Amino acid sequence: MLPLGQLFTYGLQHVLAMYAGAVAVPLIIANALGLSKAELIYLINADLFTCGIATLIQTLGFWNMGIRIPIIQGVTFAAVTPMIIIGKTHGLTGIYGSIIVAGFVTYLMSPYFSRLIRFFPPVVTGTIITIIGVTLMPVAVRWAAGGNPAAQDFAAFPYICLALLTLVLVLFFYRCFKGFLSNIAVLLGLTCGTGIAAVLGMVNFSQVASAGWLGITTPFAFGLPTFDPASILAMVLVMLVVMTETTGDCIAVGEIIDKPVTQQDLTRCLRADGFSTMLGGILNSFPYTAFAQNVGLVGLTKVKSRFVVAAAGVILVLLGLFPKLAAVIAAIPSPVLGGAGIAMFGMVAASGIKTLAKVQFDGTHNIMVVAVSLGIGMITLAVPNFYHNFPSWAQVILHSGITAGSVAAIVLNAVLNGTAKPGEAAIGKQEYIG
Repeated sequence: MLPLGQLFTYGLQHVLAMYAGAVAVPLIIANALGLSKAELIYLINADLFTCGIATLIQTLGFWNMGIRIPIIQGVTFAAVTPMIIIGKTHGLTGIYGSIIVAGFVTYLMSPYFSRLIRFFPPVVTGTIITIIGVTLMPVAVRWAAGGNPAAQDFAAFPYICLALLTLVLVLFFYRCFKGFLSNIAVLLGLTCGTGIAAVLGMVNFSQVASAGWLGITTPFAFGLPTFDPASILAMVLVMLVVMTETTGDCIAVGEIIDKPVTQQDLTRCLRADGFSTMLGGILNSFPYTAFAQNVGLVGLTKVKSRFVVAAAGVILVLLGLFPKLAAVIAAIPSPVLGGAGIAMFGMVAASGIKTLAKVQFDGTHNIMVVAVSLGIGMITLAVPNFYHNFPSWAQVILHSGITAGSVAAIVLNAVLNGTAKPGEAAIGKQEYIG
């Protein structure tokens, strides 16, 4: 437990790192379904509020849920396409009905899914962590170029210069300061970058003036949920994908903070995902998962306290209650986020490489496990519509390079190397029985 001032500062740094990703899903869903501006603002407030609660459950623990390590919870992008399809047919109430049931199924399946941890020896976890970092990098690059590839000024020279300057500032604070100031290098870089952007007239504060002071999230604000079997099945499939990604994120954070993730830990983590997803359906939000964006921040700052991320959860709850505060955070220009994101997401990939450095490659098939898994994970980065002719259920699984690469690593290791004995995957040991 750190002093209150440090908790707030470190927590705010986590919020700034994940804010753009947190509000992206409500923006996409609202635009796709043609919702009004007032409905969009309500969705964003509900998302931030529920995101904070989900983060508190995961970091502090509640009943039999929560892994109690520094993990931020956020809305998963894996559910975006299915939710749009469901929403266009059954409306928001159909989306929320399928989310509630899928969250409940996730909660019930958690103890059984967590048994798969034996399939996550170091060669698999290192590969997955590396894939997470590499697949997140295009997000940072798009931010650095302005955020919207369809815009005429996308990748304009001023945007790239601002992103590069922010990255240099982050590196400067990280290298030239020590202790607390070095640990908040990302926050300082974001703050200074935003200040410079404001001087250059690249920050729009109009949303701050128009945003309300108080916004209360009430259950089922868009009506009572409806339950369509096909929609529920699609969302359950999405949550299976989410559970795979969450497992990789949890193990990644465990590696960074030197806390081996056991089967019991993973069960509590996945239960929190399921419960938070149910809560999201009730509070007009969406499915929740561990946010990979913040894994890199934990590695970069070396601040391993779960109470820091719990403080971020409190800040998110407040942002959900006070729209003006959320609008201030939203005013941070995308290029500033991109400059910081390059450092953070690169740190995730570096953590994976660090894990792979401990793996025995001589006399095993590990080199092929890593090579093919990375290749499969990069497919959608190179060609985003590579799987567009596949059935919709397959696209749900394969659209994420993280999921496709993770599944490939698990299967290839099991086929080529055999599996670790129960419990050994978590402590970095593996006996090859294949």
